[in-house]
Amino acid sequence: MEGEYFKKALSNFTMDFAAGGQIKALTDKGLSVKEIKDRLDFPLPEETVRSLVWKRLLETGTVLLEAPSESSVTERVKYEKVQGAYGKTSFKRVSVTEKNDPKEYVPCEFGKLLYKDAEAFKKSLEGLPSRDRDYVLELPWPLTTVWHVRDDRMERILSALGSD
Repeated sequence: MEGEYFKKALSNFTMDFAAGGQIKALTDKGLSVKEIKDRLDFPLPEETVRSLVWKRLLETGTVLLEAPSESSVTERVKYEKVQGAYGKTSFKRVSVTEKNDPKEYVPCEFGKLLYKDAEAFKKSLEGLPSRDRDYVLELPWPLTTVWHVRDDRMERILSALGSD
Protein backbone atom coordinates (compact mmCIF):
# COMPACT_ATOMS: atom_id res chain seq x y z
CA MET A 1 0.00 0.00 0.00
CA GLU A 2 2.73 2.44 1.00
CA GLY A 3 4.76 1.54 -2.08
CA GLU A 4 1.79 2.17 -4.39
CA TYR A 5 1.21 5.59 -2.87
CA PHE A 6 4.88 6.48 -3.41
CA LYS A 7 4.85 5.18 -7.00
CA LYS A 8 1.76 7.25 -7.81
CA ALA A 9 3.25 10.38 -6.22
CA LEU A 10 6.53 9.88 -8.07
CA SER A 11 4.70 9.28 -11.34
CA ASN A 12 2.62 12.46 -10.88
CA PHE A 13 5.72 14.49 -10.02
CA THR A 14 7.68 13.13 -12.98
CA MET A 15 4.84 13.75 -15.41
CA ASP A 16 4.24 17.26 -14.08
CA PHE A 17 7.95 18.05 -14.32
CA ALA A 18 8.27 16.58 -17.81
CA ALA A 19 5.13 17.94 -19.45
CA GLY A 20 2.67 19.41 -16.95
CA GLY A 21 3.88 22.99 -17.18
CA GLN A 22 4.06 22.83 -20.95
CA ILE A 23 0.51 21.47 -21.18
CA LYS A 24 -0.78 24.24 -18.90
CA ALA A 25 0.93 26.95 -20.95
CA LEU A 26 -0.30 25.57 -24.27
CA THR A 27 -3.82 25.15 -22.91
CA ASP A 28 -3.81 28.76 -21.78
CA LYS A 29 -2.84 29.76 -25.32
CA GLY A 30 -5.96 28.00 -26.63
CA LEU A 31 -4.40 25.03 -28.41
CA SER A 32 -6.38 21.84 -28.94
CA VAL A 33 -5.44 18.50 -27.39
CA LYS A 34 -4.00 17.26 -30.69
CA GLU A 35 -1.89 20.41 -31.15
CA ILE A 36 -0.60 20.16 -27.58
CA LYS A 37 0.28 16.48 -27.95
CA ASP A 38 2.23 17.25 -31.15
CA ARG A 39 4.24 20.00 -29.43
CA LEU A 40 5.20 18.15 -26.25
CA ASP A 41 8.88 17.49 -25.61
CA PHE A 42 7.96 14.45 -23.52
CA PRO A 43 5.61 11.96 -25.25
CA LEU A 44 2.35 11.30 -23.44
CA PRO A 45 -0.73 9.31 -24.39
CA GLU A 46 -3.50 11.46 -25.85
CA GLU A 47 -5.88 10.46 -23.05
CA THR A 48 -3.43 11.81 -20.45
CA VAL A 49 -3.07 15.08 -22.35
CA ARG A 50 -6.87 15.30 -22.67
CA SER A 51 -7.42 14.87 -18.94
CA LEU A 52 -4.71 17.42 -18.08
CA VAL A 53 -6.15 19.97 -20.51
CA TRP A 54 -9.63 19.46 -19.03
CA LYS A 55 -8.23 19.82 -15.52
CA ARG A 56 -6.51 23.07 -16.52
CA LEU A 57 -9.70 24.47 -18.06
CA LEU A 58 -11.48 23.77 -14.79
CA GLU A 59 -8.65 25.28 -12.69
CA THR A 60 -8.60 28.52 -14.66
CA GLY A 61 -12.38 28.90 -14.65
CA THR A 62 -12.63 28.64 -18.43
CA VAL A 63 -15.08 25.79 -17.89
CA LEU A 64 -17.39 25.49 -14.88
CA LEU A 65 -19.30 22.37 -13.89
CA GLU A 66 -21.85 24.40 -11.93
CA ALA A 67 -23.73 27.52 -12.91
CA PRO A 68 -21.54 30.60 -12.42
CA SER A 69 -22.26 32.61 -9.30
CA GLU A 70 -22.70 36.34 -9.32
CA SER A 71 -20.08 36.76 -6.60
CA SER A 72 -17.10 38.78 -7.75
CA VAL A 73 -15.02 37.93 -4.69
CA THR A 74 -13.04 34.71 -4.19
CA GLU A 75 -11.09 33.66 -1.17
CA ARG A 76 -7.95 31.57 -1.61
CA VAL A 77 -5.17 30.38 0.62
CA LYS A 78 -1.50 31.14 0.12
CA TYR A 79 1.60 30.52 2.20
CA GLU A 80 4.09 33.19 3.11
CA LYS A 81 7.67 32.57 4.12
CA VAL A 82 8.40 33.92 7.61
CA GLN A 83 11.80 34.18 9.24
CA GLY A 84 12.06 34.15 13.03
CA ALA A 85 14.32 36.27 15.21
CA TYR A 86 17.06 33.61 15.15
CA GLY A 87 16.85 32.87 11.43
CA LYS A 88 14.44 29.93 11.59
CA THR A 89 12.32 29.81 8.45
CA SER A 90 8.70 28.70 8.50
CA PHE A 91 5.56 29.19 6.45
CA LYS A 92 2.42 30.97 7.55
CA ARG A 93 -0.99 30.25 6.04
CA VAL A 94 -2.75 33.41 4.87
CA SER A 95 -6.27 33.79 3.44
CA VAL A 96 -6.42 36.22 0.55
CA THR A 97 -9.60 37.78 -0.78
CA GLU A 98 -9.46 38.53 -4.49
CA LYS A 99 -11.83 40.43 -6.71
CA ASN A 100 -12.65 38.51 -9.86
CA ASP A 101 -13.16 40.01 -13.25
CA PRO A 102 -16.75 39.23 -14.07
CA LYS A 103 -16.68 36.72 -16.90
CA GLU A 104 -19.60 35.97 -19.11
CA TYR A 105 -20.39 32.26 -19.45
CA VAL A 106 -22.50 30.35 -21.92
CA PRO A 107 -24.11 26.98 -21.21
CA CYS A 108 -22.78 24.12 -23.32
CA GLU A 109 -24.26 20.68 -23.73
CA PHE A 110 -21.64 19.19 -26.01
CA GLY A 111 -21.52 15.95 -24.03
CA LYS A 112 -25.26 15.40 -24.44
CA LEU A 113 -25.15 16.28 -28.13
CA LEU A 114 -22.26 13.87 -28.74
CA TYR A 115 -24.03 11.13 -26.80
CA LYS A 116 -27.36 11.56 -28.61
CA ASP A 117 -26.05 11.61 -32.17
CA ALA A 118 -22.30 11.93 -32.63
CA GLU A 119 -22.41 11.95 -36.43
CA ALA A 120 -25.01 14.74 -36.62
CA PHE A 121 -23.07 16.76 -34.04
CA LYS A 122 -19.81 16.35 -35.97
CA LYS A 123 -21.59 17.31 -39.19
CA SER A 124 -22.90 20.51 -37.57
CA LEU A 125 -19.29 21.46 -36.74
CA GLU A 126 -18.00 21.01 -40.30
CA GLY A 127 -18.08 24.74 -41.09
CA LEU A 128 -15.67 25.53 -38.26
CA PRO A 129 -11.90 25.83 -38.55
CA SER A 130 -10.24 22.53 -37.62
CA ARG A 131 -8.79 24.05 -34.44
CA ASP A 132 -12.27 24.91 -33.11
CA ARG A 133 -13.74 21.58 -34.20
CA ASP A 134 -10.89 19.69 -32.51
CA TYR A 135 -11.39 21.75 -29.34
CA VAL A 136 -14.98 20.57 -29.05
CA LEU A 137 -14.48 16.98 -30.15
CA GLU A 138 -11.32 16.20 -28.16
CA LEU A 139 -12.39 17.30 -24.69
CA PRO A 140 -14.18 14.95 -22.27
CA TRP A 141 -17.44 16.89 -22.03
CA PRO A 142 -19.71 15.43 -19.33
CA LEU A 143 -23.32 14.47 -20.07
CA THR A 144 -24.54 17.50 -18.13
CA THR A 145 -24.59 21.19 -18.86
CA VAL A 146 -21.27 22.94 -18.35
CA TRP A 147 -20.56 26.64 -18.61
CA HIS A 148 -17.77 27.95 -20.82
CA VAL A 149 -16.34 31.45 -20.89
CA ARG A 150 -17.84 33.38 -23.78
CA ASP A 151 -14.90 34.08 -26.05
CA ASP A 152 -14.32 34.31 -29.80
CA ARG A 153 -13.87 30.56 -30.15
CA MET A 154 -17.06 29.77 -28.28
CA GLU A 155 -18.95 32.38 -30.34
CA ARG A 156 -17.85 30.63 -33.55
CA ILE A 157 -18.79 27.22 -32.17
CA LEU A 158 -22.20 28.34 -30.95
CA SER A 159 -22.99 30.09 -34.22
CA ALA A 160 -22.05 26.92 -36.14
CA LEU A 161 -24.45 24.96 -33.93
CA GLY A 162 -27.13 27.59 -34.34
CA SER A 163 -27.51 28.12 -30.60
CA ASP A 164 -26.23 31.67 -30.37
